[in-house]
Amino acid sequence: MRSYQIQDTLGFMKKLLMDNAFDTFLLSEASITTYATFQIDGTFHPDYLSTAEKEQLTAEKYGFALWRRVRPFFFELTKGKNTPLKFRVVLRLAPHNVEMLIAQSGLDIQADQVGGLFLNIHFDGKALFCVSGVSMKLFTLDKTLEHAWDDMLEKFFRREQIPFLTD
Repeated sequence: MRSYQIQDTLGFMKKLLMDNAFDTFLLSEASITTYATFQIDGTFHPDYLSTAEKEQLTAEKYGFALWRRVRPFFFELTKGKNTPLKFRVVLRLAPHNVEMLIAQSGLDIQADQVGGLFLNIHFDGKALFCVSGVSMKLFTLDKTLEHAWDDMLEKFFRREQIPFLTD
């Protein structure tokens, strides 16, 4: 787990809400406080989807909505004269990307042993932080996956030109 303080809040927010930089992530949950607090559960409900969408998401093992589908709604909640008082967005790496990270890193674990690779984004009204997180379905003291995830996030931030400081 690593904490990243984002140095350019406005630039980050543009990438999060207006660009497609984070669109391949899945949304676990989000909340935003403006004139009221709004909470979003990222779990998708297959009965709402078309047959084609349902088949695609089932085949890709998605249990959560893609950020790109929720992003416009979250963006609408941030619009206005005032900055949100606070918000929190919990993104997770899609299962096929978890498999790719494991393969590219040469790790000796199975993708189905991973509960999730998370990016927790938190704005407290003044500063913006991202915190990485790993959930495993089994107990292990091995932090290799955690380090690989942190390395991948840092490469992602650099590629997307997101300036950050780490603890």
